Amino acid sequence: MITAIRDLVAKFGKLSVSIDQVADDADLYAAGLTSFASVQLMLGIEEAFDIEFPDNLLNCKSFASISAIARTVDLIRDSRKVA
Repeated sequence: MITAIRDLVAKFGKLSVSIDQVADDADLYAAGLTSFASVQLMLGIEEAFDIEFPDNLLNCKSFASISAIARTVDLIRDSRKVA
């Protein structure tokens, strides 16, 4: 999943540095992720993983790093299994 998220961040994140220079736990906002790009990234993630972000997870913390995005996707997937 991390590789897929990295590809999506590279495609939609419009970072000021190469995705290859970004560690999984690095701050994506410090790397140039804007609020507009985070919305585009969210839409790309929703499509790629066939999920929908609930309102309570639409925040900067969910998109703070590649690792944070992976945790958020896992959380959404896990909540679908329970429902």
